[in-house]
Amino acid sequence: MIDCETERPGEYSQLLHVRQHLLRADLAQSSGGQDSGPGAHDYFDAALAACKTLTATWYAKKHGFPLERVESHVERDDSAERKGIYKLTVRLAFHGPLDDEQREKLYIAVAHCPIHKLMTTTDVIIETVPL
Repeated sequence: MIDCETERPGEYSQLLHVRQHLLRADLAQSSGGQDSGPGAHDYFDAALAACKTLTATWYAKKHGFPLERVESHVERDDSAERKGIYKLTVRLAFHGPLDDEQREKLYIAVAHCPIHKLMTTTDVIIETVPL
């Protein structure tokens, strides 16, 4: 469960509670917020970035690949979001003494990460009800 509450009355900043973790969300200053934390779209995009790197790390450990670390960079094109198109480009770097076959297997694995699948192949049903 994730809980979210307004941090200060009348302001946009929100406090998110995820297990023992405390995160903040806000709007950019250009949208009236204080930019004290990432916005909702940022967290959506960040979920994909994290899932890609976590999946690569998990896969490498499972198969004994010498992956030392992973980088992912997500670029958002939301220019057509109101038309139903939200494009995310993910750039990945695998660091470590990997051979070409291991790198290829890692790219295949991260293409099937759970958040990627959730964002692209699942019908997500959201029900909003009183707390």
